[in-house]
This record gives sequence, C-alpha cells and structure tokens, in this order.
Amino acid sequence: MSQVVNNSKKARTVRFTQTGGPEVLTIETLDIPAPGPQEVRIQVKAIGINRADTMYRRGLYDEFPIFPARLGYEAAGIVEAVGAEVKGVAVSDVVSVLPAFSLHQYATYGELIVVPAYTLQKHPSTLSFEEAASVWTSFLTMYGMVADSANVQPGQCVVITAASSSAGLAAIQVVNYLGGISIAVTTTGKKRDALAKAGATHVIAADEQDIVTEVLKITENKGADVILDPVAGPLLTKLIEAVAPKGKIYIYGALSQESVLFPTMTLVRKTPVIYGYNAMDVLLNPSKLGAAIHFIYEGLAKGKLKPVIGKTFPFDQIVEATQFLEANTHTGKIVITI
Repeated sequence: MSQVVNNSKKARTVRFTQTGGPEVLTIETLDIPAPGPQEVRIQVKAIGINRADTMYRRGLYDEFPIFPARLGYEAAGIVEAVGAEVKGVAVSDVVSVLPAFSLHQYATYGELIVVPAYTLQKHPSTLSFEEAASVWTSFLTMYGMVADSANVQPGQCVVITAASSSAGLAAIQVVNYLGGISIAVTTTGKKRDALAKAGATHVIAADEQDIVTEVLKITENKGADVILDPVAGPLLTKLIEAVAPKGKIYIYGALSQESVLFPTMTLVRKTPVIYGYNAMDVLLNPSKLGAAIHFIYEGLAKGKLKPVIGKTFPFDQIVEATQFLEANTHTGKIVITI
C-alpha cells in the first residue's frame, strides 16, 4: 500500500549556475519537497550519465538551462514517498526512471529526487541498480531507430558510429537481436577488441582504416542499409558516401560542432533518407513506448540485451565522472553510485 507524505527532506543535489565544462557543477544540500499528487520521491542508488546532460550543461541542447539548473535523465533507486493520486507504485518499490520529462522541471542528479510517477519502471530483479540506471535512454533510442523506424531485417547491414558509447553498445545489441549485421565504427584501434567482445560483427577503426572503403568491402559494394550517427560534422560526409542507395541515415546527436559538407551529387545519385532522431519519438507515443518496453524487457530476459557499465564513480566525484565521460576514452556507460 502506498504511503503519502507531506514533508520535505534535506539531501545533496547537483546544480550549476552558468553554462560551461564539468567544473561548473556543484553539490549542494537542498530541501527536497514532498511529492505532488502525481509524483514520487526516490532514494537514489545509481545515476546514469548521458551526452544529453553534457550538452544541456554547455547550453547546446534543445532546452537552455534555467539557473540555478539541475541535471540528469536517468536514475534507479527505492521509492521513499508517493503522491496522493499515484496508483501502482508503493513505498519500498525498486524502480528506474524513464527519461520522459523536461530538465526545467525534473532531474536525477541527487541523493533524493522527485519525478513524475508515469516515468517509473519496476525493473527486473536481475538488473543491479547501476544497470537499471543505464537501460532506458540508450535502449529506447536504439529501439526507436533500429526496430521501429528503420525496421531492420535479418541480414541488413547497420553502421554504428561512436560505437563504444553506451548508446553505441546498445545499438550493437539491438541490431544483433534483430538478426542484422552490426558494423561498429570507433575512433581508435585501441577499442577494437572491446567492441568485438561486445558483439559487433565488424569493427572499423577510423584512425587506421577508411570508413567508406571498409563499409563497401563488408557490404560487397552495396553500402550500408542503415547508419546510426551521433557525431555529424565532417564524418557525415563520409557516411553519405558509405550508405546504400535509398538507405537510411539517422542523426541522433552532434558530438562534432563542425559544419557538414553535403556531397550533393552523391545524394542525388543514391537518394538516401536522412533523419534527425531523439527518443521522444518513442517516449511521447504510448503505443510505441509500450512496444519498446516489451522489446527491451524481453531482450533482457533472454540475455540478448544488457547494459554495459564502463566505470562507476561515487556521488562526490560528479565532476570527475563527467570529465571522464567527455574524455571519450571509455567503453560503456558511466554511472554515479550513492
């Protein structure tokens, strides 16, 4: 049975008062209010860090921070209090948070957080708190692009750039789960073995190999059926050269801030489709979201999907954890533990 409370509690929370690098983040002790009628308060055990967090902090995201600003889309923990109108969630439930809210209203970088009840999932007991805090952003995004929009079929070739990121590793797993051929692209050969171990059918190291040449070789000069890219910039020019005629390219990030030079005649000749994509395509569509959650839970149960934890940091080291994420030397998800 749920237990409604109306008291605030003090807890440590991450905030920032100006845009900039990781150093602008501070840990402050604040009053965390009681949950509203349709909200839940969670004692956080783990926080997933995402690229979207860093872009928002730098003022480069689709929302600009309202100061003092908070951060974070993902967390896992234990329900500590519930609002008066909340149903299906009770105190002591073990839950994780779907990234389905505005950072102007809610955030997950804190010891105690208040979030909308509709964002909660009672994750499987087979997942640790660290894994549960790493599931939703990456796997929902990849389900949306790979399974729902692109409808990847067995034998189709999918190029995955920034493949060592948590999103890239999720993409490899989703493509493999659907029977596709995963072609992982990484900036350095040092990550080749890790990506092969993670299940990539092929690995291309951009510092050692030409991406276009290798993709055409793997696909017997056909080109990739689907390309998933969070980088854009000059890399996108090469990806257009590597896509198959009438292939699909999904841009779901902007890790490169450089301009894109479009090879016009290649576009005219191949007529590919280039999509901009974010997880709200799934999160704001109840039927798609239900199908995505079912797909992910099924994949987790079968052992076909599993978040890869790159490194964990204690809450006190939020700045160091973010610096580590932005150094791009890791493979997998960076998680804060509490």
